[in-house]
Amino acid sequence: MNTRDWPIRSKLTALVVAPVSALLVLWIFATTLTLSPALDLLSVSTLLSDLGRPGETVVAELQRERRLSVVQLAGDAALPALAEQRRRTDVAVAELRGRVSGERLRDATDDLLDARVDRLLGALDGLPTGRGFIDRREVDRTGAIGLYSGMVGAAFQAFSALATLPDDDLNRQALALTALGRSRELLGQADALLAGVLVSGRFAEGEHAQLVQTIGNQRFLIESAVADLPADGRAAYQRLAESDAFVRLRALQDTLIRADPVRAPAVDVRAWQASQDAVQQGLRDFELTQADGLAERTVPVAIGILARLGAAGVLGLAAVVVSVLVSLRVGRSLAQRLSGVRTAALEMAEHRLPDVVARLRRGEDVDVAREAPVLEYGRDEIGQVGHAFNEVGRTAVRAAVDEVSLRRGLNEVFLNIARRSQGLVHRQLALLDRMERRVEDPDELAELFRVDHLATRLRRHAEDLVILAGAAPGRGWRNPVAMVDLVRGAISEVESYDRVDIIDVQSAATVGRAVGDVTHLLAELVENATAFSPPGTRVAVRGQSLPNGYALEITDQGLGMSAPAMEEANRRLAASPEFDPADSARLGLFVVARLAARHGVRVRLRRAAQGGVTAVVLVPPDLVTAEPPGPSAVAPDGSADDRRMAKVTRLSTLPRTRPARITRERADSQSAVVPLVPSRAVPVDPSGEGDGLPRRVRRRGPAARPRPAALDAPAPRAPEEARRLMSALQAGTARGRRDGAAGGPVPAVSTTASAASDVDASPDPDTPAALPQPPTATERDA
Repeated sequence: MNTRDWPIRSKLTALVVAPVSALLVLWIFATTLTLSPALDLLSVSTLLSDLGRPGETVVAELQRERRLSVVQLAGDAALPALAEQRRRTDVAVAELRGRVSGERLRDATDDLLDARVDRLLGALDGLPTGRGFIDRREVDRTGAIGLYSGMVGAAFQAFSALATLPDDDLNRQALALTALGRSRELLGQADALLAGVLVSGRFAEGEHAQLVQTIGNQRFLIESAVADLPADGRAAYQRLAESDAFVRLRALQDTLIRADPVRAPAVDVRAWQASQDAVQQGLRDFELTQADGLAERTVPVAIGILARLGAAGVLGLAAVVVSVLVSLRVGRSLAQRLSGVRTAALEMAEHRLPDVVARLRRGEDVDVAREAPVLEYGRDEIGQVGHAFNEVGRTAVRAAVDEVSLRRGLNEVFLNIARRSQGLVHRQLALLDRMERRVEDPDELAELFRVDHLATRLRRHAEDLVILAGAAPGRGWRNPVAMVDLVRGAISEVESYDRVDIIDVQSAATVGRAVGDVTHLLAELVENATAFSPPGTRVAVRGQSLPNGYALEITDQGLGMSAPAMEEANRRLAASPEFDPADSARLGLFVVARLAARHGVRVRLRRAAQGGVTAVVLVPPDLVTAEPPGPSAVAPDGSADDRRMAKVTRLSTLPRTRPARITRERADSQSAVVPLVPSRAVPVDPSGEGDGLPRRVRRRGPAARPRPAALDAPAPRAPEEARRLMSALQAGTARGRRDGAAGGPVPAVSTTASAASDVDASPDPDTPAALPQPPTATERDA
């Protein structure tokens, strides 16, 4: 039986119940053993009244019937006295059967006595059959004597079973009375045998020897029985043995012993009969008197045993009760103290320490002595355990304080580094913006765009540090931003932006206060989708307005995630756990969870229909508003929000790398406005005024700046390069015609500019298809 996992109260209860139960069982057993002899003594009177006296009467009647039956067998005619004697015997047997069949006697007898009583009743059942043998003279005198002697012997065996008293003196006296009865039975057997000899006038063969043996056994038994009687019983028997009838009977027995074994003995029949009857009656009265005295002596003995039993029982019960009370008191005290230690331990582990850590992370001051008070549990082993636990609690609280202080310092370091990096990145973006505005060469502009894109990604990673430190990034918008522009801005901050397709984004906008965080959140999810899917696959972004907000879906075609990993990731996204530096493999999910929790955005991952993973972002209704009208270009006096969002949503197709620079002529000092091509699946406004995208105005450099002659020389082109260039030229011409037909001004676009703006939507792997434009100094993030 494994008791290791039992509660302490159950273990203490087992320790108490086991010995107390054993003690109680022993007390009950001892009480039963003591009570049983007392009950046996008290049942002596019942046994004597229901078995002893009726049985003795049956024995006496059987002895008389035996003598008459032997006399009838010795003579020639039936004896009328035998029939009368048989009737009296049947009455005695019926009385005995009625007594021994009662519940009172059966309850007082044991198994041995029950068996011997049943044997006696079985022997008496053969009495009618034996009488038939005698009446038909089918047995001789010896057989008749044996028939009745067997029944009488069964009765004395039952009487012997009564001598099982717990007191040795009483038991020895009961056995002596039984032996006296047997000696009296032997006198009856000798009388019946002699009666048959006297009637027939001679001894049959073997009868004299049987008579002598019976007389000898009778004398031996009576001497042995008298020796076991108490002193008053021996004195009473001595007086009985000195009477005239006993003396005369002994003398007649001596004469029979010396008689001729063949001829009839010369004894006075009347003297023998008178002496025999007197001795039989005297012995019977003596036995009954001694039996009554024995029954009377058993009552005081039984009362004494019961008194001792009562005293022992009361003392034993008191000991059991005291043991139970002491065990319960000690066990309850141990259970309460151990439960107190357990409760304090659980309170410290489940409530105090987490509360202390939470308060420390909130920046509150914590008093170690107050949060880990000293708990007194005594000076024994339990008290020592409590004292040790006090020290453990104090150490744990101090360790929590130190850990939170360390985390706080680490967050400050993160935040300091992130702020410095942000400042440098913002200055770098501003510098790149100024350089891009001054550069006229498309190839150099493309390289600057690449550097611009890297700086934009670096800014996002710096913001990750700010988020890890628990602060908010500095970027912010005052006005709402269209969802499609917000998605474009997120895609522009991803390395593999050329693999992202905007499939369908319904018209809506996000309020300004959440634009930066939602953009960052989408960028993290898009980057995960591109990083955990094969390079040749596409990542699709969809947007849909719902009654409970706006849902954005980012679906990749990767290998997907296992069910446990996805469940763990969704749990992290929903709970926004504390940052654990040891778990840096899921840094993006942690940033997403922090950003989502800040604005109530719900993010959940699920399996995609075609394999891979779909990230569902549900923007709450309080962050969703109507889409604002987008400007066709960034006006010089436009707001900072418009310029900044236009910057991050400029996903243009840049020209391929060329072996030589293509020169162009300008009609005036200012080049025309060049429209930039939006990403795929986003409709383009033919008028060029409703796409909400920036239009760069390239300015001519200083007039005095010399141009390298080598770059003016035409260079040979590959067939594919020529095809792309011609396609771009044709597309630019068609756009100019559409603009002219619409009534708007038709800008003069050079061949190179048109090719740069209308190049095929499938970019070269080495040339980014959508690059962000860094903000100017006036457009820097708030």
